[in-house]
Amino acid sequence: MKICFTKMQAYGNDYVYIDAIHQQLGNLPALARFLSDRHFGVGSDGMILICPSETADFRMRVFNPDGSEAEMCGNASRSVGKFVYDHHLTTKTDLTLETLGGIKQLHLFVENGIVINIRADIGVPVMEPARIPVNTCLAEFVNQPVRVLDRDFHVTALSWGNPHMVTFVENVSDFDVDAFGYAFEHLTSLFPQKTNVTFAEFVDRSHLKMREWERGTGETIGCGTGCCTAVVAAVRLGMCSRRVTVSQIGGPLDVEWDEKSGHVLMTGPSHTVFESEIDVSHIMP
Repeated sequence: MKICFTKMQAYGNDYVYIDAIHQQLGNLPALARFLSDRHFGVGSDGMILICPSETADFRMRVFNPDGSEAEMCGNASRSVGKFVYDHHLTTKTDLTLETLGGIKQLHLFVENGIVINIRADIGVPVMEPARIPVNTCLAEFVNQPVRVLDRDFHVTALSWGNPHMVTFVENVSDFDVDAFGYAFEHLTSLFPQKTNVTFAEFVDRSHLKMREWERGTGETIGCGTGCCTAVVAAVRLGMCSRRVTVSQIGGPLDVEWDEKSGHVLMTGPSHTVFESEIDVSHIMP
C-alpha cells in the first residue's frame, strides 16, 4: 500500500502533509514515526493530516515525530491553506480550520492559481494559569521570575491550545539554547508538562528576534506560534507595538495582535519542498 504526501515548509516549520480525505490511513502514531525517520531533516516538526470537518472547511490533525498527537501549530495551519488550494481541494481563499486548539481562520493570497502568502488567525491567546499547565495560583502567568541553572529569568506562559513560554534575553545569537531550552522543558517545578520554549530579543518596537526550543525535539529553525508568543508577551510588557516583525533562523514572520478581536494574526509564505509517495504496507492495519 502506498500513500502520497507533500513536504512543505513555512518559515522554520517543516512538515509532511497528507490528504486524509481521499486516502485511507491507519496506525497513525506508527505512520508519523516512520515518515519522521525517513523524510525529515534538521528542524522538522511532524505529520499533518488534512481531514473532513463538520464544523469548518477542513480539519487539521498534528502528529509529532514521536507519534503523539499535538494540539495545534500556527505555521502548520498556514501551510494547510496552501496545500488545500494548490491541490484543488478548495477554491476558497478564506478558510476555517478545525484543530484541537479551536477553530482557526486563514486568508490566502493567490497569484496565477498558486498561493504565495498566507495570513493565519490563530485565535485569542490564553494567559490564565488554570488553562495552562503551570504550577502557580496567579491570575495570569506574565513576566514571572524563575532561576534556571545559573541564571535568573522572567517568563511568560501562553497557550492557543499548545502551551508555550517566552523569556527575553539580551542576545539570542550568542545564547546557549540547547542547555537552557532543555532545562526549561524539564522544569517540573514550574511546568508539570513539557513546554515549548521561546527565547526572544527586543530589537526595537517593531522588531524582535527569537530562537525556539521545541519540547521533545530540541531547537528548531523557527516556530509560528513561538513568534506569536514573543509578540504577545512583549506587548503586555510595553516593549513593542502590536504589529511586529519577528526574525527567526528560518526567516522573518509578520505578527499582529488585533486590537478589536484580541486575536493574533501572522503572515508569511509557505513553499512546497517536494511531493512523493511511500510504501506503508508494513504499518497499515
